[in-house]
Amino acid sequence: MFDPNNIAIPNGNFFGFPYTIEESEIVLVSVPWDVTTSYRAGTSKAPEAIKQASLQMDFFDFDVERAWETRIGTEVLSDKIIDANKTYRKLAEQIIADLEHGKTPKQSDLDAVNKACEVVNTYVHKLCESHLKNGKKIGLVGGDHSSPLGYIQALSEVYDDFGILHFDAHADLREAYEGFTYSHASIMFNALQFKSVKKFVQVGIRDVCQDEIDLANSDERIVQFYDFILKEAGFSGYTWQEQCNSIIQELPKNVYVSFDIDVLSREFCPNTGTPVPGGLSYNEAVFLLKFLKNSGRNIIGFDLCEVGVGPDEWDANVGARMLYKLCLASSLRA
Repeated sequence: MFDPNNIAIPNGNFFGFPYTIEESEIVLVSVPWDVTTSYRAGTSKAPEAIKQASLQMDFFDFDVERAWETRIGTEVLSDKIIDANKTYRKLAEQIIADLEHGKTPKQSDLDAVNKACEVVNTYVHKLCESHLKNGKKIGLVGGDHSSPLGYIQALSEVYDDFGILHFDAHADLREAYEGFTYSHASIMFNALQFKSVKKFVQVGIRDVCQDEIDLANSDERIVQFYDFILKEAGFSGYTWQEQCNSIIQELPKNVYVSFDIDVLSREFCPNTGTPVPGGLSYNEAVFLLKFLKNSGRNIIGFDLCEVGVGPDEWDANVGARMLYKLCLASSLRA
């Protein structure tokens, strides 16, 4: 029997919860992958860091009665992904260094990295497909933001029509950024290739390139709520609740939530891979999740990506709490 008032026991599960995968409603799948990271690497270490930080949490929630009874299970971390990440990250770093010095990377190196990413996508797809067939809801814990592509593919094979609510400082709409087909900066470009994705709503975007703006303007599925627009609306007297209502109205019944931690202001994620000034507060993000759940929409799954690992546990601490909030928002419990 889990006692939420006592110290959490390290048992290999997020939050130290005692629930097996078989008895769980939500299964957390770790993908320790950051091969294509274009600035600061290290998010491959995030799943384990978040897990460790989650043991120090209190599990009372002001919105969900007996929140700790939400049955959250943990999939075993893949050592093969960890090992492959070490190998192909080094190769990707060489490719990026070549590009930064005006050199053309070896095509064989690019092919090798792209193939390795494809293998990870296939692994994630098959694993998530299995859990979905067993009636589980999945929370994917990255890794960089390329991590959930296989999961989104699996969802697209289950749901004919769903939207993506994308929290991020970046649009991630670049095609094969730096030559990497499955770059972290290309995750949403790739996700939009799935026909089941009928709406794509981005929140907190503040760092984009011209190609991404052009794509957003040409694809009617894409709706962007830029960070500066949200801030200007607030300065002009619009409440955050009113803005959340405008955001949620753009989404269909079924919603996948993709949460890049760098959507938050940097004090909440100082060691994320590509930090950008501005952003949401932690409580603004939590309120939007709460608003989404209370709207009656069905959160079909979620990911949490780009949590950095620094000299202290602050990033992981924030990540663990956001992960808990994502789980509770996705739960069938009130």
